[in-house]
Amino acid sequence: MVALVIIWGSAFPTIKIALGDLSAPHLTLGRHLVASVVLYFFLLLSGCRLLPRKCDVPYFLLLGFIGITIYHMALNYGELRVSAGGASLIMASAPALTAILAYFVYSEKFGRYRWIGSAICFSGVILLVLGEERSIGVNIYAGLVFLSAVSTALFFVLQKRLLSRYRPVEVTAFVTWAGTIPLMIFLPSFASNFMSYGMGPIAATIYAGIFPSAIAYSLLAFALSRTSASLIATFLYAVPVFSLGFSWFLLYEIPGPLTLAGGIVVLAGIAIVNQTWVVKPKSAVRN
Repeated sequence: MVALVIIWGSAFPTIKIALGDLSAPHLTLGRHLVASVVLYFFLLLSGCRLLPRKCDVPYFLLLGFIGITIYHMALNYGELRVSAGGASLIMASAPALTAILAYFVYSEKFGRYRWIGSAICFSGVILLVLGEERSIGVNIYAGLVFLSAVSTALFFVLQKRLLSRYRPVEVTAFVTWAGTIPLMIFLPSFASNFMSYGMGPIAATIYAGIFPSAIAYSLLAFALSRTSASLIATFLYAVPVFSLGFSWFLLYEIPGPLTLAGGIVVLAGIAIVNQTWVVKPKSAVRN
């Protein structure tokens, strides 16, 4: 999960570079075309199956539409009109939404440490936002960002039931392919404009397809196969921390003291959340 949030943190400045030339639909399509090809070779090299069972195809199509098509399109369009700070606060609702859904679907319990840690993480996100923006503008496009947060929670929870029958890389590949199918509607205009794109945005799109999509989503599926969706979702709070670090390095966006303090608070909250996972109760050790 640490590797996952670092890679996802690098996605945001990379997307900003890609959007210099590409539109939101073209970036979404290009990124997942790259991811689809990479995941195909992942399956070949690891000796996995290349197609899901017929009975599971509708479920993969649904999951791909929720976790790939809706999430990326809603977030990309939403961030065109919603401030970065407002988007960060809205997306910070995803872990709580995941915990609620996981409780009703899988009866996952979200204990005291996790709620306390999540509250601290959310406070850290607020500090991050205040450190980056003096005013937070939220308009009707905020609904699209919230839709992406809801789709994230659904994707985390619904993916788990497939991991009992498929390997993590198989789930990632089939979900990515399923989510790319609706995006093919943008292929004609994407192909006709491809030669006008600069090398920087093209390289950023390829990077986003290989690392934040193919590799990071595979890491997510592997993590979900080993522990609860609600615990995994709490790591999302750390994504803005690493995103700020990469933005500092790639875009020369230097964070202020309040932003750095927010990052420290977020990481501290995640450490508290993981107390119930890393530290075993004394009774369990005796047994």
